[in-house]
Amino acid sequence: MRLTAPPRHLTAPPHGRGPTPVLRPVLRPVLAPVLALLLALLSVLAGCGTRLPDGAFTARATPAPGAGGNPPSDTGVSATGIRIGIVTSLTSPVGSEVFSGPRYGAQAFFQALNDRGGLHGRTVEVVTCDDGGSGIGNQDCVHRLVDQAHVFALVSGSVLDYAGAPYVSGKAVPDVGGQPIGTAYDRWPHLYGIYGSAAPRDGRAVGWNGTLYQSTEVFRFFKQRLGADSAAVVAYNQADSARYAGQLKAGLEAEGYRVLLQTVDFALPNFQAVAAAVRADGSQLLFDAMDSRGNAALCRALDEAGVSVAAKVTTVQNWSESVRTDYAASPNCRNALWATSSSQNYEDEQHPAVHDFRAAMARSYPDRADRLSAWELEGWAGAQWLADALDSCGAAPTRTCVEAFLNRAEPYDAHGLILPASFVPQPPPSGPTRACLNVARWQDSAGGGRGGWVTQVPAMATDCFDVPQLPYRP
Repeated sequence: MRLTAPPRHLTAPPHGRGPTPVLRPVLRPVLAPVLALLLALLSVLAGCGTRLPDGAFTARATPAPGAGGNPPSDTGVSATGIRIGIVTSLTSPVGSEVFSGPRYGAQAFFQALNDRGGLHGRTVEVVTCDDGGSGIGNQDCVHRLVDQAHVFALVSGSVLDYAGAPYVSGKAVPDVGGQPIGTAYDRWPHLYGIYGSAAPRDGRAVGWNGTLYQSTEVFRFFKQRLGADSAAVVAYNQADSARYAGQLKAGLEAEGYRVLLQTVDFALPNFQAVAAAVRADGSQLLFDAMDSRGNAALCRALDEAGVSVAAKVTTVQNWSESVRTDYAASPNCRNALWATSSSQNYEDEQHPAVHDFRAAMARSYPDRADRLSAWELEGWAGAQWLADALDSCGAAPTRTCVEAFLNRAEPYDAHGLILPASFVPQPPPSGPTRACLNVARWQDSAGGGRGGWVTQVPAMATDCFDVPQLPYRP
């Protein structure tokens, strides 16, 4: 199952790339309602606890100080290694592939790093834990990694319910490059999401006194690029889906779109009626607040009715090889898929860091060639962020030193893989913001006819717009 979501682009001033756009504060899409929707619709309870055996958490003996020339400078750091943890909702109610990407990307990065000799003579030992997609399972994983495995830091997490976030933050364990699926990365100190944050993150409230902001650069892009001024938004007759669709509608209307809002019954969705409505309205863009099952069925209905849109807009969660098979029954709709993100196209090997990512994935996970995704690349970027922070500490890494790197004023771009991001707190947003994004389109004619994602902008760091910021309460 795949997810779609509202715009999720966060930018900070590109470093050394010409005129500096205004730093954009936290502009986070609401993924939590979408995931709550999936849980409500599936009516499935995730298993509690980790899928990792206790023996995997047995700490290795720490060498004596000075052994190998490196001091055991902090928790999880020995003379020869650094222990890092990854928590993933691998076996969650919404399927094993939905959240797994960042974990594979991070593991491939650390394997490649170890193959090159590690960091200052230390190899990285990765300890993973599957929380099963439940809050109880997440707390269990957090305690196992922090209290039993004694990891130095967490990295590239992707979890359905980050219930263990207060404990991680309370123990001052750096959590680097996690996917902001919920709101934890906009609330707790010591948590550093992959897109950065300008919120206070003092543990008292999410964002600014419970308010977050979304911006409208996605809608602006399609307005300027395709000349679009009308869009359809499709949702289920369920509270979370409706609320999510409402955010899409608000963003579109803020950019001057005429919006057709369509609601279908979850149990018996009449997508044929939606296709007819889209045809009658002449909607140029199509957004949704549904799961992948609904998306595939909607696309089939559109193709069967001969209805075309200029773009069916999805996000980084759906930017993957799986659309090849997910939309096999609706090739016309598949070729209308556009994806947006704050990271590079994982197929664009003209970028050296993307080439390194794909080469490492091919070595570590050759069986995942048909499941590569933007989230795997972002998991790699999160691991790169932590590695660069560790490297800045020299031969004696500490959590304090790593967090000093993460909290520095200079934005970070993971060697060009993500839009520059930082964690410098700012006042609540007011007025327009300078927001950038990357955009790709699926084309069956790409990749020698095999199909693939083709980047649609010259450079994501310069594909920027001055757009409004819309407050919402998650």
